[in-house]
Amino acid sequence: MAEPAQRPPRVVAELGRPETPAETAARKAESSRIHRSSQTLRNLVVALVASLAIVLFIVLVVVRPEGAVRQPIDYRAVAAQSQPTVSETLAAPILPSGWSANSANLETGADDIEAWSVGFITPKQQFIGLVQGIDANSSWVSDEVKKARATGSTTIDGVEWTVYDRRSASEPGNYAYSLSTVVGASTLVLHGTAGSAEFRILAAAVTTELETDR
Repeated sequence: MAEPAQRPPRVVAELGRPETPAETAARKAESSRIHRSSQTLRNLVVALVASLAIVLFIVLVVVRPEGAVRQPIDYRAVAAQSQPTVSETLAAPILPSGWSANSANLETGADDIEAWSVGFITPKQQFIGLVQGIDANSSWVSDEVKKARATGSTTIDGVEWTVYDRRSASEPGNYAYSLSTVVGASTLVLHGTAGSAEFRILAAAVTTELETDR
């Protein structure tokens, strides 16, 4: 039987001669090392991409940003449920289309003053908070306007309101503009980021409701 032909030694161009067995072994070892390194890098990239995909999924599907917009609630229904516990009519005015509320609650605060509050989102996507204190005092009003000083007054539908305009302040937040007035045993404070026109709409609706029910 004829013996299988053996491959001639590989000629190394740089050396101009066939490589020695030691050089062949070194070349193959280096080739294996490079291959393994390439595989390791490829696996690392695949793992990194998979990790980023998982993080993106969590951010988009699971995690909700802090301060996310609350769902609209039926503030009039909440007012009706809370009404039997207080002597004064709770302000829950009917407002034009485009207005909504994202919070409504009745609680007892400082000096045992019962306070009804509603957070409104206006048609221009601004915020106005309504707070109604039952048998409140001047100290309560000061707290509700964050110690702001009165800057004037305005009359809305025959009712005089005290104005607290802080819109020129660096960071007024939800107290950029506030109004306060008294109707019967109710002290009303409106505060928020909306423009004066939207404040007037809410102020008129609130006092009309309370004056009618007195």
